[in-house]
Amino acid sequence: MAKKGFTLIEVLIVVTMIGILVAILVPQYKYSVLRAKEAVLKENLFQMRDAINKYYFDKKKYPAGLEDLVTARYLREIPFDPINKSREWQLVMAEPLEDEEFDPEADQGVLDIKSLSKTMAMDGTPYADW
Repeated sequence: MAKKGFTLIEVLIVVTMIGILVAILVPQYKYSVLRAKEAVLKENLFQMRDAINKYYFDKKKYPAGLEDLVTARYLREIPFDPINKSREWQLVMAEPLEDEEFDPEADQGVLDIKSLSKTMAMDGTPYADW
């Protein structure tokens, strides 16, 4: 009567194959999560910049802060920075150019927005430069 079961060699081959697959898939998973966070950051920056531009064209002045965009219903809420895991952003305020008339009441406000993250993106650029 023959015994049924797996030999030690068969078990070792299967365990080795599973180990190789795990070693390949774990880094891929890590990078796919980071790529997803970068995509969300790009989309959030695009949406906020679009809201700032619409606010400016409608009201002929820049918003004093991000809360103004929410209050005026250009945004439902201040978007989340997935890299910093917060709703805080670096505000770039409007400033006059050389030899340009500058009306502080109309032109002062949030011109652009950037991430506060000091880390580098997968493409080698800082998130703060996006």
